[in-house]
Parts: sequence; C-alpha cells; structure tokens
Amino acid sequence: MPPRHTAILLMAYGSPNRLEDVEPYFTDIRGGRTPSREAIEELRSRYARVGVPTPLLAVSMDLGRQLERLLNLDPPDDAIYTVHLGMKHWTPRIAAAIDEIVDSGADRVIAIVLAPHFSKISTGGYRRQIEAALAVPSDGSTPVSLDFVESWHELDGFVQAVAEDVRMVRADFRNPEEVVAVFTAHSLPARILNEGDPYQEQLLRTSELVAERAGIEQWRFSYQSQSHTGEPWLGPDLVETIEELAAQGHRAVLVASVGFIADHLEIFYDIDIEAKERADALGIELRRTRMLNADPRLAHALHALVAQRSPHPALPERLKRSPGTKAPLAWADGPGKRGRGTK
Repeated sequence: MPPRHTAILLMAYGSPNRLEDVEPYFTDIRGGRTPSREAIEELRSRYARVGVPTPLLAVSMDLGRQLERLLNLDPPDDAIYTVHLGMKHWTPRIAAAIDEIVDSGADRVIAIVLAPHFSKISTGGYRRQIEAALAVPSDGSTPVSLDFVESWHELDGFVQAVAEDVRMVRADFRNPEEVVAVFTAHSLPARILNEGDPYQEQLLRTSELVAERAGIEQWRFSYQSQSHTGEPWLGPDLVETIEELAAQGHRAVLVASVGFIADHLEIFYDIDIEAKERADALGIELRRTRMLNADPRLAHALHALVAQRSPHPALPERLKRSPGTKAPLAWADGPGKRGRGTK
C-alpha cells in the first residue's frame, strides 16, 4: 500500500502584484461588484505609496517551503507531506491549490488560514472556497478529506514569538517602563458580536497571553483598517486609541498587530503611515513589532499545529529522516509547477 499523503493548504487574503491589478482585486473582494472610481483610486494611491507587490505572496511561499521541509524531516506520522498555497482574493487561487492537491493524490488536506483568529465573515469565506473546489468532479481521483483549522490564536509557538518581539521592541524605547502596548487586528462589522462570533474574544485572549509572557502591564486592544460600508465596524480604531493615550499623558506606544502575520497594505499604510503620522503630531514615540512573515519560529509553530491534527502516532525516532536526507519538497519549482498531469 502506498504511504498516506497529507497536503497542507496555507491560505492568505491576497494582494495585487501591480497597480493595474488593484481594480480587479478590489472587485474580487466585493464579490464581483465594481467599486466606485473614487474608492478604486484611493486604494490604488495607498498601494502606490507603500509599493507593489507587497511581501505577502513571497513570505507566504517562503513559509510554505519551510513548513514542508520541517514536516518531512520530522513527520508527525507516517504520511508524506506537501504544502500548497492559495489566496482568497488573488492569485494563486485557493481553487488552483485544491486542483494541485487532488492531482497529487493526497487523501487528506489540512487547511490553515494564515490569520490566527476565527470569524464567520472572514475565515468562513476560505472554507466555502475550499468546499466548492473539492465538490468539483475529479475524474476518479482519490477522495480528499478536509480538516479545516478554524483558529490557532492560542498556539504556543505563535504566542511566544510575538511576545519575544514585543519584549525586544519595548527595550528600544527611551523609557521602556512607560510604554503602553496596543495590540491590533483588522476590524469587522460590529454586527458579528450580536451573532455570537468568537473573533473579538479570541483576539483579547491572544493579547492577554502575549502581554503576560512579554511582561507588559499596560496594554490596550484596538482595531484597524475599517472599511466604509455604511454600517458600524468594531472599534476603537487604532488612531482613536493613540489620541486617547495622548490625552492621558502617555508618550510611548508600542503597536503589535496580533491579527496579522505578514507585511502587507494594512501594516505598511494603516500603521507605518497613518498611525505613525498621527502619533508624531501628538508627540508620541510609536514603534511596532515586526511581522513574523516567514520567521522560522512561525514555521515551527505551524509544524506543531499540524502535529496536533495528526490522527496517527509519530514515527519512531529511528525512522525519521535525518537532516541530510532530501525531503520531497513540492515547492522546489515554485508555485504553479504542480498542475494536472504532474503527479
């Protein structure tokens, strides 16, 4: 019997590769409805200011390569592991990644959104795309079972890495003992709270765990990156929190965006430009932690997450591949090299 094959599907939101991509990208986010010309130009101007492409795709690919190598050098069980990448609103698409997975002969896929916290609005959209792609007839291919990771907001390696970075940045302030940490995440429509969505509760739990490990006593939580949809969104907004802290006499603010793991527009513009400009105007020293991106600590944390989902015991130590053994890296040729006919 051939060895079992578990595919890991990493997923991120997506980001345009060129300024010319901004309009179709924005239209995709809106479910095919073309945004107003003013909204498109505003988004395009922001991307022009931070630069395109953002690092999101490159760091996601790098993280996938690291994770695949770790899983095959130190497998949680006796399966072969491949790692695939799909974007929710741009290329490479989630549906294309599912095609790769089916064509590779995998019998199981563990799907991980590269955002630690669950919301039906955001996380649910990823799951719907996977299920739609898996529902497409596959010419007699092996059925693929889906294990969808809904959240990993308390994952030990993730929390530890963020806490280490918070401690490091806090030490760079002129007066570290006066620093107030502000943990942030993407805002969502406020109606999710009435619907029992766990998003805010999970974000506060992550913030609490990070603050505890980093030894931070003064901290706040704020949202960022609200969209203008005509309905209330979760707050307070980061800029509002900075203004409130300034009014209370605070002059040192550390921002740690626990709701994101990679550099992209919401980090480069909403924090590094918009929030920083307001902080400077108010006489506040503002610094932020670096994003984990493809940090090896995150790759190891995701390896542990996959191991938690393994239904079978790990291989005996003597059967694990040694560091000198070449693992079957599915990323060797880059994305898009494992389409149909390349099993």
